[in-house]
Amino acid sequence: MNSKTSDRNLNKIIDEYNFNGQKKFKLIVLFGLLGDFDSFEYAINLKNLIDNHQDKNLDIFAIAIGNQIGKQKFCKFTGFLEENLIVVSDNQIHNNLKVSRGLDIGLGGWINMLLMLTGINSFKTIKEVIRGYTGDQKAKQIYSEFDKIDVLKFSGNSFKKVFGDGYLRPFELATFRLNNMNEIIKNWSDYILNEEYLPQRGASFLLNNQNQVVYKFFSSDVLGYSSNMRDPLGFLSDFIQE
Repeated sequence: MNSKTSDRNLNKIIDEYNFNGQKKFKLIVLFGLLGDFDSFEYAINLKNLIDNHQDKNLDIFAIAIGNQIGKQKFCKFTGFLEENLIVVSDNQIHNNLKVSRGLDIGLGGWINMLLMLTGINSFKTIKEVIRGYTGDQKAKQIYSEFDKIDVLKFSGNSFKKVFGDGYLRPFELATFRLNNMNEIIKNWSDYILNEEYLPQRGASFLLNNQNQVVYKFFSSDVLGYSSNMRDPLGFLSDFIQE
């Protein structure tokens, strides 16, 4: 499939789901399963972007593999707007846009996902997992000192006391991901519509108000939903600023 065909398929999706928006740009995100680590993390980052009023020029829409119950729980937990999220029952849209299906060795979604988590056909995953534990001086912190972290029953102030603040502290990203994983596990049957799609990766498409694609990114790795995981939404800054 060439780029023009892919863009036509994307425009069909915009028409079908009324992803029109009123702003200068629109971001269309393809999540994999609702219960994918990347789906949760990406959605929370987008919610924070909106909370910080950085979406003045940007409408945000998303499609995920899931059902309505999972969608409601996902949006309640992540803060992503329900009206801007469409759930579908399979990965046909992903296939139409040539998004990576992840590893498939013929032994089912669980085995494929576990192998990807070890770095097989998902080369950046191990590096990203390690970064979650070691921290990153060049990335932003996640928790303020007032944030409550449900999964470990302590506040973000614990990170400040031990490691200071102003950067991504050791264990901070791992804690954030553990909190997301806890929510997924507690509601597994609602978030994981079909384990076959566990390896399915996602994609991001940024379009202008003429529905022309000005940026696109296709994920091929678990915990790799952006080209720069230190600043996952950094790609927006060149386009959506006043």
